[in-house]
Amino acid sequence: MLRPQLPLNALRAFEAAARHQNLTRAADELCVSQAALSHQIKALEERLGTVLFQRLPRGVALTDEGAALLPVLTEAFDRIGLSLDRLAGGDAREVLTVGVVGTFAIGWLLPRLPAFAAAHPDIELRVSTHNNRADLAGEGLDMAIRFGDGDWPGEVCTPLWPTPFAPVCAPALADALRQPRDLAHVPLLRSFRADEWPRWLAAAGLTGLQARGPQFDSSLTLASAVSRGAGVALLPLAMFEHELAAGRLLQPFAQTLDLGRYWLTRLRSRRESEAAGRLRLWLQAEGDAG
Repeated sequence: MLRPQLPLNALRAFEAAARHQNLTRAADELCVSQAALSHQIKALEERLGTVLFQRLPRGVALTDEGAALLPVLTEAFDRIGLSLDRLAGGDAREVLTVGVVGTFAIGWLLPRLPAFAAAHPDIELRVSTHNNRADLAGEGLDMAIRFGDGDWPGEVCTPLWPTPFAPVCAPALADALRQPRDLAHVPLLRSFRADEWPRWLAAAGLTGLQARGPQFDSSLTLASAVSRGAGVALLPLAMFEHELAAGRLLQPFAQTLDLGRYWLTRLRSRRESEAAGRLRLWLQAEGDAG
C-alpha cells in the first residue's frame, strides 16, 4: 500500500518548536529562519486540518492535538537516529541530557557516575547544573533533578528521597556553639528560601532570634562561605556527608528540619525514553541502598 509522502521537514520543524516551546530557538537549532520554520509548521497544520500550537506573546504552547503528536515524533526520530548510527558502524549510544541542581550534582551524583556508566555503557549522560530552576523545554533537557515539593506544572515528578537540613559550621566556630541560643552571637547565612531559619529556630524552641546574615543562591556557595568561617548555614546533610565525615564541616546541634525532597522530573508532553526510565530506576535503587 502506497503512503502519501511524509512532510519530514515540517515534522522536524514541529518537533523542535514543541520541544523548545519557542520558534526562535527551534529555528536556530535547525539552521533555518524563523519565517521558514513558521511556514513549515503552518503547512503541516493545513495538511492535518488541525491547529498544533497556540501562539503566545512570548513563545508557543501545544494544543491537545500537538501534545498527542509530539511523543510519537520524538520516539520516531530517536529510533531513526539510533538506526543510522548502527548502519554507520558506530556504537549506538542514547544521549540523555539531565539538568541537576548543583548541590545534588556535586554532593551525590558525581561520586556515583562511574557506577552508572559501568551499569549502562550504552547511555551517554550529559549533565548540566542549575540553581534549582530548570526550563526543560527551553534548555533541551530530557530530565531534571531539583529540590522542592514536586509541584511543577506540566511535568511528571518522581520523588527520590528527602534530606534533612541542620545548622552547619566550620570547626573554628564549633566551640562557641554549645546550645542553640548561642546562634545569637554568630552570623546566620541565608538561602533564597526565606522560611528556613524561622522554621528551624521555632523547632529548636528559640524565639526573638532572626537570621540577618548574607544571602546566597545555592547550598554550594553557602557551604563554601561556612567553611571559611563566615557564619552558620542550614544545609542538606546528605549532600555534604563527605565534608561532615572528614570534619571540614560540623553539625553542632541534633535538631533537623524537613524542607522537602529531591525529585526527578520530565515534561508530561514527552514519552519517557528507555534511557530516561533506566536512569530513574537506577536513582531510586541507589537511594534505597543509602
